[in-house]
This record gives sequence, structure tokens and C-alpha cells, in this order.
Amino acid sequence: MPTAIAVTDPDLVLTSPDRHTPSAAVLPVGEPPDAYPLDRAIVDVHTLIEQHGYVIVLCPQSVPDAVVHRLHSVRSVLESDRIAILRPELPPLGLAVLALQLRQLSVCDFSPGVLASAGRLLAHYVHAGALVGSVAKLDRVPVSLKAHAKSWSPGAQFAVVASPQPQLLRVTGTETPGGPSFGTRMFYAAGQQSTDWVTGVLAPAWRVQGATETRLPAESPRWWATGKGAHPGRIVEFAAAIPDISVLYQLVSSVRREECRWCGLELIGDRCGFCSAALAADAPPERAGATRASLAPAAGAGRAALPRATPHH
Repeated sequence: MPTAIAVTDPDLVLTSPDRHTPSAAVLPVGEPPDAYPLDRAIVDVHTLIEQHGYVIVLCPQSVPDAVVHRLHSVRSVLESDRIAILRPELPPLGLAVLALQLRQLSVCDFSPGVLASAGRLLAHYVHAGALVGSVAKLDRVPVSLKAHAKSWSPGAQFAVVASPQPQLLRVTGTETPGGPSFGTRMFYAAGQQSTDWVTGVLAPAWRVQGATETRLPAESPRWWATGKGAHPGRIVEFAAAIPDISVLYQLVSSVRREECRWCGLELIGDRCGFCSAALAADAPPERAGATRASLAPAAGAGRAALPRATPHH
């Protein structure tokens, strides 16, 4: 069985692109304890380990500390080193897209350690942002004092890109923030905001290979500081990422693999996704440096090589 990919909210499970991509398990640890008690979470994770061997859990960084504590409590009670908790710096919809990519790769021949550490690599290639009506309370993307002042103007709209590089643009016409230089597919989800700009202006400008509407993750209003729960506010969240499993496979397999000095699992990059141990400090400088460079697409040749590997449509 492939390594299990799990998420902390059902809204983070995007529809599988084909019948070969497994779904994600849902561990709703953000629910009140009486709705999803700790003992049930422990049983659910134990079952996943028994069925799949290893579990990779993706959790947004914006969730309350109590959610993360419950995940770590589950891992502690089970005394298992087969649970990886990943919290990349991606907005909720971008995290859902990353989870979908890991689900696609879970059926390939990657070991659990490589798959877990691949999450950090693939996050560099997810272009995630939102169209919002105000940036007055946004604290996860740098916002200038001038932009704060403009956000109080009636009818103002801002295009904010959080990943891979922060960008902020007040929407006044057809100008768009910089986007990917390789083939992507876009997912978008709306709150109380029209999607016309995202589908009619941004998607064509980014030359996406298709756009799919999905439901807005429950965590998105908190992440983008636009509203709460049933009142998400003026927001359309979007995320564009590589859809082709062959390109994802090539990207991950091109990075040199190491062995974790603590748990012995394979990994790519400089940190194990399961035990979080870094590569040995006494590793040869050229070896450690090459690995770090391979995970920094903006600084090395890996990003430049990606468009050549992307099929043309």
C-alpha cells in the first residue's frame, strides 16, 4: 500500500485527477475534543500506520496551537517514528494542492522518507495567493502602510501572492502579479467575492493549462484575515501548481538522496520529514551545499531546467 497522506480538514482534500490517485485521510483534530476525541484520533492514525506503514500529515501553519499539540500527542502516545507532520508556509488552498501532488507521487516508487521531504521541494513550485477586499489585518504577507491605507477605500481589491515570493498588487485593471514560468493548473475557491478577475484576467496571464473551482477551505478566512467560518469575507483564493505526475516525478527523482543519521530513512534536502533531524553537521561542505541548492529553485539551475521538462500543450 502507498504511504498515507492525511490532512487536518476535509476542505484540504481536492478531487483526484484520475482513478489511480488515492484520496487523503482526514484527521479533523481542529474539531472540538468532544466531536473528535483524542482516543479516536489515536485509533485512526494507528489504523493508517497498520494499513500503509507510514503517514504524512499536512497541517496549515495558521491553525491554533491546540491543533498541533493534538497531532504531537497522537504521535507521542503511539511512540511511532512513522508519522510525519508537515507545515509548509503555504496558504490553505496551496497546501491542499501540495497534498494532491504528494497523493499523486505516493503511488510511485519513492520511499516514505523521500516523499515526506519532497513536500518542502514541491512547495517552492506552488504559486498561491488570493484576491481580497482588504489587507488591513493581513499579517502573513508583508503589507506597506500605504497599502493598509488604501485597503479602507470602498470597493478596493488586492491581489496577494504568498508563495513562492510575496507580492501585493492593488487591482485596477489588467495588471497581474508575476506568475509561474512553467506549465501549471489552477485551483480557485471563492468566499463573498466574484471570481471574474481570477478566471478572466489572472488565469490567462499566468497561461495555466486549466482552472478548477473548488470549495474554500475553512482555514482560509483566518489565514487571509478576511472573515470567520460561515462569513469568509471578500476573498477568492487561488493556487497554481504542476499537474503532470511525470514532471513531478522527474523533479523529485533528480535530487540526490541522503540517509537520515537519526532514523535511517532516505531523504532529499537537508532535513528528515519524519524525525526532523538535519543532515550530519560534519558532512563534506560540497555535499551539503549541493543538496541545499537543489531545494532552492530560485537560486539554482533546477528551476531553470523545469520549463524544458514540462510538456507543451
